[in-house]
Amino acid sequence: MEIVLKKQNSVNLNHLSSNLMRKKFVLMCSIISVGAFAQQIDADSLNVHNIQEVVVIGGHAVSAKESKPLSSIDEYLQKSSKIEMIKRGSYAWEPLLNNMPTERTVVTIDGMRIFGACTDKMDPVTSYVEVSNLSEAEIVSGAQGSEHGNTIGGAINLRRKLGEFGPQKWDFALNSGFESVNQQKIYGGSAAYKSPVFYADVSGMSRSAENYFAGNHTEVPFSQYKKINLSGNAGLKLGSNQWVETSLIYDKATNVGYPALPMDVSLAEAFIGSLKYRLVPVSDYLTGWETKIYYNNITHRMDDTQRPSVPIHMDMPGWSKTYGYYSQLTAELPDHHFKFNLNGFSNLSTAEMTMYPANSAEKLMFMYTWPQVRTLFQGVYLEDHFLLSSKSSLQLSGSLGFHSNKVESDFGLNSLQIFYPEMAAQKNRLLKSVAAKYRFEGKQLTFGFGGGFSDRAPSVSEGYGFYLFNSFEKYDYIGNPHLKNESSIELNAFAGLKSEGFSADLSASYFHISDYIVGKVLGGLVPMTIGAHGVKQYEALDFATIFDASLTTKVKLLQFLEWTNQLKYARGKDFEKKNLPFMSPFSYRSSLLFHRNKLSAEVSAMGNSKYNDFAAEYGESETSAFAVFNANIGYQFGFNGMKLLTKIGVENIFDKLYTTYSDWNKIPRPGRNFYLNINVNF
Repeated sequence: MEIVLKKQNSVNLNHLSSNLMRKKFVLMCSIISVGAFAQQIDADSLNVHNIQEVVVIGGHAVSAKESKPLSSIDEYLQKSSKIEMIKRGSYAWEPLLNNMPTERTVVTIDGMRIFGACTDKMDPVTSYVEVSNLSEAEIVSGAQGSEHGNTIGGAINLRRKLGEFGPQKWDFALNSGFESVNQQKIYGGSAAYKSPVFYADVSGMSRSAENYFAGNHTEVPFSQYKKINLSGNAGLKLGSNQWVETSLIYDKATNVGYPALPMDVSLAEAFIGSLKYRLVPVSDYLTGWETKIYYNNITHRMDDTQRPSVPIHMDMPGWSKTYGYYSQLTAELPDHHFKFNLNGFSNLSTAEMTMYPANSAEKLMFMYTWPQVRTLFQGVYLEDHFLLSSKSSLQLSGSLGFHSNKVESDFGLNSLQIFYPEMAAQKNRLLKSVAAKYRFEGKQLTFGFGGGFSDRAPSVSEGYGFYLFNSFEKYDYIGNPHLKNESSIELNAFAGLKSEGFSADLSASYFHISDYIVGKVLGGLVPMTIGAHGVKQYEALDFATIFDASLTTKVKLLQFLEWTNQLKYARGKDFEKKNLPFMSPFSYRSSLLFHRNKLSAEVSAMGNSKYNDFAAEYGESETSAFAVFNANIGYQFGFNGMKLLTKIGVENIFDKLYTTYSDWNKIPRPGRNFYLNINVNF
């Protein structure tokens, strides 16, 4: 598979319209109600896609077009016009989708819900996968991303490379890389086997890095890390149209420094496993049925033992365990493509903090920062994508979910009842979403518009956190179990123009979010963290609004020369017209790519304008404008059935010392970085 970034915005309208009339819809509905569990359409059935971005990561293949094939998943995701990253170090970045952090979005791996075990969000879901695990990332904006749980900002689904049956064959790959800015060493490999009735693949990758250097050769302390990732996948055919598949991911990071935070990570460990059953097709019009059960166990240990001059040493371990399932059924009728998804999970989140006084004679101080919070969810999602004409279509979707939180620790409950004497151990909520999007696709012009409503439950931190230190704002935070559901009304529009040698895509979204959850100062309380300005409580504003827009253009200058540009901008305001944090200023990416036969070369530039619309109330300040330039060259050799890709590049050519609006506590970005990637496939 080629490693590229592409838009997957098209719907195969001609294929939809050519489908013959099958049996009555009533019969289909009755089978859905009896069968009750389902997921994904087969590759040989109707080719319909949601209106979404797809970042193709590559799996076991390599491409001469990719600027750095062994980039992290975070670096791949940043290529999307909808995503930026909050950086707290050189590892495990938090994705911002539509300028919203992970509380307002859903991130899954093959539809599996996974929850981090860190109260400081040092272990986003994206940190537990590698380029060797995955083939692509599906990015769905807004309420239409509610397939696997309610969301306001949208959803990111990290999809694994699917195994396949076929003539008996082995495939192997080896990967190696080096980066000068942090002495990073990358080693990886994979093996895949397929036969008519069985397939299996395994992959592994290790990364180790020292402290990186920012521009002007400025060392950034506590930015080192070590990481290994192992993945396995196997499928067995049970008949001509059904099979089972099992998959495992094991990820372990140690000695991870976070220069933007007061603590580091001694261990971040994840075990992710699943078992899946697929039946394709079910009948003439029921095109696919997939059911998956899964389990994941996340362990995260923070401490400050490596930091000098700490007044009181602390340990902050956390654990997250999730059991879940989904079952999805897909169906076709003339001009219609239906999806029915039943999904649910049970998650237990626990986090502790132990303080060790300098005087060993004094007692230790212990508390739950997440008081063993059990989250139960059961939801149903329905979608109908149908033709209005040969050139236009309408996509409708809706979801309904039952959400329940329960504090299972009596000690933790008693701690929260200091602030909320009347709070109950359990809180139940009903979550809803509905969305619609119209699309017209002509020969050269494509356009569309849509809207939706969705809501979400407060996160575990927002509802039940106990003295969580936000180092960006310098406040301890207290959760609020009485928060209402945060709800959003969304409007969006897009337009595309395509001709020979040129394409342009413009998109914009507007969110009006009611009961917007933020932190407000709680007077009269002494913070637990030394150096904190005070204590904040999660509260709901009347409303907030977020607007974002992006423009992407591609110009084919010559047959082998392509110029790509991306511009984006966002504004966020609360009901008092005050700025919201982490809103992208005007930013741009531009690249000139030469690709002919087996040779590729690229020069690129990226930058932001000055960050003037910062949210001082939430710890932000002005950030200067910057521009960074990169270049790379690669060649793909082929001999005796083997492909060898070498890629050499330099990032931040002029060693610019800079930081961006999304860098936690303004930690500087890496300076000049020379890298070498070698990928072998045979």
